[in-house]
Amino acid sequence: MSNYSRIIKDGLWSKNVATVQVLGLCPLLAVTGSVVNAIGLGLATTAVLVGSNSLVSLIRGGVNDAIRLPVFVMIIAALTTCTEFIMQAYTFELFQILGIFIPLIVTNCCILGRADGFARKNPILPSILDGLMMGVGFMIVLILLGAFREMLGQGTLFANMDLIFGSIAESWTITIFEDFPGILFIALPPGAFFGLGLIIAIKDVINDKVDEINEQKESAVKAGSKRVRVTGHIS
Repeated sequence: MSNYSRIIKDGLWSKNVATVQVLGLCPLLAVTGSVVNAIGLGLATTAVLVGSNSLVSLIRGGVNDAIRLPVFVMIIAALTTCTEFIMQAYTFELFQILGIFIPLIVTNCCILGRADGFARKNPILPSILDGLMMGVGFMIVLILLGAFREMLGQGTLFANMDLIFGSIAESWTITIFEDFPGILFIALPPGAFFGLGLIIAIKDVINDKVDEINEQKESAVKAGSKRVRVTGHIS
């Protein structure tokens, strides 16, 4: 497997921020009451991840180890502030809904972890890809959890998508259940824990099935191999 392929696989599956590293749970569980909230936070986090990885990779040769962490935090804080300004300018209502969890991107362990654990050791292109894949992997979990909670908590899907995509998305709302009162447990924070646990459990089941299939293939290859014995002399 090539280096880039492994980066993609790690970000989306093998080292997924939410389901494997279990980082960034505070915003993950707090804002995933709907798909639109999940997409908003996911895009903001991905933008900061890509930007911080890029800048840290560019300056990695000129930053002393004694000050690297404060420098990385300053970079992440500056990018988060820029993201806040962009959201205020173009998606102000969504920014108000997400509230404190946009500034809290600065404290998201996965962003500093990727900057220090990957970007400072690798060239800019792999670092950009790593940030993008880690962000996308995180956003996928956000969206899955948001869809699960929106459907069972409100009976709809893709409601209020115009907060991100404008008036063109006003008709995107899908009503899953008519006159649905919603399951309060799912709409509240405990439902977020339940949903995330369900996603992690499904991922583990898939991993187990894949491992089992790979083991069967390896066993079949070993069983089909034969030892060839050569005797005699070659003149």
